[in-house]
Amino acid sequence: MNNKKNRKKKYTALCAALLLISAATGCADTSAGSKGSKNAVSSPAADSTQAENIQAEQEDTANAAFPAFTTTDLDGNTVTESIFSEKDLTVLNIWGTFCGPCIREMPELGEWAKEMPENVHILGLIIDINGEEDTEPLSLAVDITQQAGVDFPNLIANENFAPILKDVIGVPTTLFIDGEGNLVGDPIIGANVDGYKTFVEDYLNGQ
Repeated sequence: MNNKKNRKKKYTALCAALLLISAATGCADTSAGSKGSKNAVSSPAADSTQAENIQAEQEDTANAAFPAFTTTDLDGNTVTESIFSEKDLTVLNIWGTFCGPCIREMPELGEWAKEMPENVHILGLIIDINGEEDTEPLSLAVDITQQAGVDFPNLIANENFAPILKDVIGVPTTLFIDGEGNLVGDPIIGANVDGYKTFVEDYLNGQ
């Protein structure tokens, strides 16, 4: 019982931290994103030096193993890190229901998912749902994905994702994971579907 309470406290703290990040940095700009944070909208009080340090940490994670996780998707299915082994490359789009640029790029992501090579897939990771009982953002996320015509899985972030999400300075942020569960390339911060496509094409051509 105590372990369950502790996990809930940790998860609540994670969600609170993510919402603070969102408030401090805002969503990424709707213009083409980049591998850096220059297109992320920051508050006037944001510490640019801290943002640069976080970005350096993000770049250092390339080829690091993605942390093990167990979570559910919007359909209630259990999902673990083994999902990465199903394809040679996974595109992981980190987003929130509060984020306009995230929502606006969703229909394009849905269309791209249908056209991807057979050895590539895309997953969403929603950062602002505090478990399955957090019904309001959960329902909103379902509505957003349905209206966008999105068929790819969207996972609910929990404490298992903390090692990755602690370095996220704005959403959408898109990561790339190989079939062995390793992060590859640099994060792309900002809504930039053309940038995601370019990375995937370059990665596959380099294999």
